[in-house]
Amino acid sequence: MKALWLENSRLGLRSLPEPSKPGEALIRIRVAGICSTDLELVRGYYPFTGIPGHEFVGEVVASDDQSWIGQRVVGEINVTCGSCEQCLNGRSTHCENRTVLGISKRNGTLAEFTTLPTANLHRVPASVPDELAVFTEPLAAALQIQQQVCVRPTDRVLVVGAGRLGQLVAQSLALTGCDLHVVARHSYQQKILVDRGIRIIGEEDIQPRRWDIVVEATGSPDGFSLARQAVRPRGTLVMKSTYKGDVSVNFSSIVVDEVTIVGSRCGPFEPALRLLEKGQVDPSVLIAKEFGLEESLQAFEHAAGAGVLKVLVRP
Repeated sequence: MKALWLENSRLGLRSLPEPSKPGEALIRIRVAGICSTDLELVRGYYPFTGIPGHEFVGEVVASDDQSWIGQRVVGEINVTCGSCEQCLNGRSTHCENRTVLGISKRNGTLAEFTTLPTANLHRVPASVPDELAVFTEPLAAALQIQQQVCVRPTDRVLVVGAGRLGQLVAQSLALTGCDLHVVARHSYQQKILVDRGIRIIGEEDIQPRRWDIVVEATGSPDGFSLARQAVRPRGTLVMKSTYKGDVSVNFSSIVVDEVTIVGSRCGPFEPALRLLEKGQVDPSVLIAKEFGLEESLQAFEHAAGAGVLKVLVRP
């Protein structure tokens, strides 16, 4: 099969054997997405060698469980052991022995095929097209915020960053009825938000120490600094970014202000699929460009451009 290969921070196209793992379904990739984590892997955020990519919609072509064959699916990215302390105590996404699709010890989805256990798979409703279904994983990550933090209609909520994930965070938080504002630097990002009735705010207009909940989704130290300044005493700072290297933090001020910091990562797939099925979120407006698998190098180059939102790859 054709696949994109990452090694020593270099990408290249390869011809590889079709994957096969005992007990796992073989999935033909229909559409895959490039996200910020993929770009960070190329920059050396984490020492991964293999096929990158973890956002996908595909079709099961082989499985020990015949009921899955022919099904259009999306898949949770953490493959877990089920027997370690984290798994046994309901924290399977933090499994001590996990592999992570396209990120850690497991080949990903920027290829013609991938494999996953059927326990990781979710059937895609017939009314949800591939171009929306491919957003299930990042939308689930956006919804994880509401699994961790109670967001009330009376809360003043600020989202710092309106990129690929920040847009989905904003759309999902808008459904809570909270007093929501989003920091968006690029005009196209701003237009998407305004068209959905979501208010944007300039950095210079952010009142410091006034926001009940602040979501940092820029992936930059400057974004963290702005978010930290905005959150009120005893407020909540939700971290959706991963960073290459260290970020300077004044932890004394966090202690004095009694700020709650919440790290937020993977989220629930079924609620994400329901929102897509009901049309309550619309990720299609985030699609910047689509490439074929043989154009994956150009796809990554385009995705790395300033302000570019979602780039899709279709094998």
